[in-house]
Amino acid sequence: MSSDPGDRHDGSAAQPEPVVCARCGARADGPQPTWTFSVEDGARRHYCETCSRENLRAIEGRLDSQWW
Repeated sequence: MSSDPGDRHDGSAAQPEPVVCARCGARADGPQPTWTFSVEDGARRHYCETCSRENLRAIEGRLDSQWW
């Protein structure tokens, strides 16, 4: 038996939490390659493809110059 605290003892596998867009609330069953991920004020945030595209200029504007 594993000592990992995330292990379930009833034999069922834990379901992954859905990913939710921090802007519009769109949901995905897992990480999506077209979504944007960021850490803002220590909080993890995901943005769907639509919100990422619509706000690309603002997203890039916050990057340090070392990234561009």
